[in-house]
Formats: sequence, structure tokens, C-alpha cells
Amino acid sequence: MQNDNKNTLMFIVSAFAILIGYQFFILGPQQKKAEAEARAKKAAQQQVATQAGVPLDANGNPAPLRLSRDAAKAQSPRVVVDTPALSGSIALKGGRIDDLFLRKYAETTAKNSPPVELFRPEGAEHAWFADFGWAGANLPGLPDSRTVWTAAPGQVLRPNSPVTLTYDNGMGLTFTRVIAVDDQAMFSVTDSVKNNGTAAFQLAPYATVQRQGITDHLGKNQIVHEGAIGVLGSGKDQKLELAKYQKWKKDKPLQTFDSVGGWAGVTDKYWLAALIPGQNEAIKAQYRVTNVGGVDVYDVNFVGPTQALNPGATLTQTTRLFAGAKTVPLLRKYQYGGAKPPAWWEFWSNAKAEIPRFDWAVDWGMFSMFTRPIFNVLEIFYKLVGNFGLAIMLLTVVLKLVLYPMADKSYESMAKMKKIAPEVEKLKVKHKDDPAKQQQEMMALYQKEKINPMMGCLPMLIQIPVFYSLYKVLTVTIEMRHAPFFGWIQDLSAPDPTTVFNLFGLIPWDPGSLPLIGAMIAHLGVWPLLYGITMWLTTAMNPPAGDPMQQRIFQLFPIIFTFTLSGFAVGLVIYWCWSNVLTIVQQYVMMRRYKVENPIDRIIARLQGKPANVTT
Repeated sequence: MQNDNKNTLMFIVSAFAILIGYQFFILGPQQKKAEAEARAKKAAQQQVATQAGVPLDANGNPAPLRLSRDAAKAQSPRVVVDTPALSGSIALKGGRIDDLFLRKYAETTAKNSPPVELFRPEGAEHAWFADFGWAGANLPGLPDSRTVWTAAPGQVLRPNSPVTLTYDNGMGLTFTRVIAVDDQAMFSVTDSVKNNGTAAFQLAPYATVQRQGITDHLGKNQIVHEGAIGVLGSGKDQKLELAKYQKWKKDKPLQTFDSVGGWAGVTDKYWLAALIPGQNEAIKAQYRVTNVGGVDVYDVNFVGPTQALNPGATLTQTTRLFAGAKTVPLLRKYQYGGAKPPAWWEFWSNAKAEIPRFDWAVDWGMFSMFTRPIFNVLEIFYKLVGNFGLAIMLLTVVLKLVLYPMADKSYESMAKMKKIAPEVEKLKVKHKDDPAKQQQEMMALYQKEKINPMMGCLPMLIQIPVFYSLYKVLTVTIEMRHAPFFGWIQDLSAPDPTTVFNLFGLIPWDPGSLPLIGAMIAHLGVWPLLYGITMWLTTAMNPPAGDPMQQRIFQLFPIIFTFTLSGFAVGLVIYWCWSNVLTIVQQYVMMRRYKVENPIDRIIARLQGKPANVTT
């Protein structure tokens, strides 16, 4: 049993050691090598650009032939979009939805911060837009990205006030596009084409969401999915189809899916643009990456079935577009067509859904059996207390209570193990030359004291998926973004803005500007330090490790993790700190019950100037 316990501890220690070693000895050198290669490539580009007479931008890179956002927007006449949740415009050139801002979300926590930009027009850097239309072989005059549609003067797209665009190709086909929007994030685009000629045609409707290049930070977060996303397939075979930006480009630049209904789009951590065809419509969807003019174009599209357009007939196609923030209540509202969502135990069923599994746009991860219920409880607490930080604390208490029976057994075992630690050490010394005898005597001691050594670690291992799921929930859901706590914490999704190295802001100096170590100390503020203290105390209350090397490793953990986690979202640090506090209380009660010496009593006794005595 002792060996099993030791092996478990060594497994945990080794896992952390490998993780940290991998970061410092493999990822670190690889990053430096990549940076050196990037500098060399940039120097070569500068030399070629200079020789060719191409201007350079402020960073010394060859200036791309891109327009500013305003200049790109000015390339087309426009119809204004004005809703409680969205502002922007529709380009009459191409009939695109390509200019959108999210009014309810700001870029930063500053009072004058602009709203979050979702879509931007083609021609600008990192363009992102939605396009709709008809495809057909050998058809003259089909509208495309260069086509300028006609709109009645003064039209403004508002809820309950759709806009109508028209285009006559002069070859017998008249196109009409009616765009409607609700008060949140859902557009409805109805395309009609009438054949005024004498010949029949074959047409297929299509829709696409396209990103022309992505910013450097997208797709690099290993916890959150960013890239192509959709629920595609037929009936019970519908499943979540994902393609993360980097892997999408590298491994599968073209993926096709046959589907009946479903949905597909492009997602960031918090934002989503998704196309939703008719749910009885057979479509062929594509995830596609192509390089155009040195820019990677990420494209999610679908094509509907080919239909005959006879003389005098009209074809009509309606496609919806979600363009907004991935708030779970809003996604569920659309998922169930505005009806009341089913009870929590029915969320696994898709039978009542109008848009299948639309709330899967949030990256619940492989532990969705934990993450979804955890979010539901967190949402209830947030509605009750109105402070997301307090909601996190209340949820942590609930999880601790749910896991209390397992944790209680674990802490009971650890308290007993710590109590008999001196006797164990004596047996090790007494039988150091006879391991078999030593093991026999220790097993007899465990049996006498009614101790199961495995109970110290096994319940804790079982809890890991649950607490990882909470970490996942706090990372992927938008509710923590820009949510204030108390005092200096105005954004729970950002690192602690203070640091001990400038006396928490009293000295006008940014430690983050230091080379190499700046990122490690820039956010070593109050909450990371509190976390480090609670982790040290938790470690000190555990039974001593089996040998001096293990003891030294465990002693270093609080220091390592204090620095490592200081760069995480402060909401997560608060959660970890509060969880440690609850663990300490539970361990302390258990150690007092079994009259085991513990560091809290030693600290209290030292402050009182008395010798520690926990045995009375």
C-alpha cells in the first residue's frame, strides 16, 4: 500500500515536472528558434521589398495593398443596420452583410471603449463577412461580389423593419433579396429569383461566411476552440464538426459534409457567425482554406440542391445568419425557436430543437457531462447575487459539498497518515536494510490504525475532472468577460492588474517591460500571492512525502504555481484561492478531530507566544 501511495504521488509530481520541463526546455527553445526564423524572414522580405521599391509599414514589413476599414466601407453604397444589439451596414455592392458592431460588448473596460467589431468589409485587413446568392453553370448575369443592388432610399434595417434589395440582370432574370433582423443577433435572408425569359435554368442557392486572414492570437488557445464549427449530418447522425484554424489550414484545408439542415460557421472564443439553412433542406457544406494574394481565406459555406427555374417561375430560398456573442441563454433561445428550453435533464435530447445543438457553439469540451450542469448552476447563482465573482465562490462551495464524502475520506486518511508519520520514519530507520520487513511492519501499523493509504489520493484524483470542468466553464463562457468583482478587479477574465514588484501600483513602473522575466512578474498581484499562501498552507497540512527529494519538490510547488498562474484570468485565480481556503478549513477540522499537529495551530501559538499543543 505504501508503494501504491508513493507511486501515485510520484505520478502527480512527475506529470507536473514533465509539464513544466516541457514548457521551459522544449516549447521555450522552439519559440526562440521560431522568433529567430521570423526575424530572418522579415529581414529578407525587407531587402526584397526595398529592391523592388515596395513601401514598408511601421513594423518594417512590406506594406500590403489593403484599405483602412473606413476606406473599404466606402467602396460601396450602403443600407444602415440599427438594432438594440447591432450597428453597422449592408453593402449594396454584393448585397453582403459585412459591417457589424456588437453594441452590448465593449473592446475594453474603459468608459469610452468602442463596441466589439464583428464583421468588416472586404479590402480591409482581416475582413470578415457573410455572403448569399445563387450558383449555376453557364448562366449569364448572376449577381456576384461586384454586383450593385438597388435599395429604396432611406431604408434602415431594424427589428420588424426589413430591407429589400433588387437586381435585374437585363437577361431575363430579376433578383430580390429581403433581409430581416431581430432585436438580438439573428438575420433572415430571403433570396428570390424570377425568370422573365423563355429559357429554363438550373440554379442552386449558396451562403458563405468568410474570413480573409486572422489576427496572430486566434487559434492559439488550447482550451478554447476557434475556427470552423458546425453541427452537420442527417438525423441521429448529426455531429459536431470542428476545424481549428491552424490544423484546418495545415491538415485539412478542404472538408466536405453532406447534411440535412444543421448549421455551420466560424467562431472565436466569444463570437460566432453561423449559417443556418432550412432544417429539411439537403445541403453540401464545406470548410475551406485557400491562399489568395498571400492571405489565408477561411471559408465555411453550403450549397443547396439544384432546382429548375422555368419561364415565368420564381425560386425562393431563406437562410438565417447568427452574428453575435455566444451567450448560452441566447443560443438556447434560438435552439428551441424562442420556446421555453427543456428541463436541464433533457438538454441531451435534440428532439425539441429548431436549430440542432446550437448551444454546442460554446466549447463545452470532452467533459460536457460536467461543464454544462456546472454552468447552469453558476448561471443561477449569478442571477441571485449579481456578481460573477461571488457566483464563482458559491459554486465552489456547492462543488465542495457535493464532493465532501470523497474529500472527507481523503483528508481523514491524510490526517491519520500525518499522525503516524514519526512512527513510520522510525520503522524506515529500524529496517532500512530489510525492505520486506519494513513493508510488513508498516502494513501492520496501517492495519492497527485503520488506515488505507490509497484513500489519501484516490478521492482527490476522482475530483480532478470536476474541477477541470469548472476551469473550462470559466474559460470558454462569455459571462466572466469584463465582469467586475470588488476593488481593483474590474475584469475577471483578465489577469490581476497589480504586481508586488511596483508595490501594487504605487511606483510608476511596469515590470512587464523587463525582458525575459517581465511576463512572469507583471501580474504577481494580491490574488496570485493569496493563492500562493493558501497553496503553501495546503501543502504543509498534507503528510510529508516519502523521501527528501519529494519533499523539496512539493515545497517548490507553491512558488512555481504562484508565478505560473499569475498570468491567468483573475477569476480563475480567485476560484483556485477560494477552493484552497475551503480545503484548508476541511483539513484543519479533520486534523483537530484526530489531534494531529498542524501548521495553523503552530502559527496561532507562535502569535500568542505559546508552544503549539493540538493534543488537548
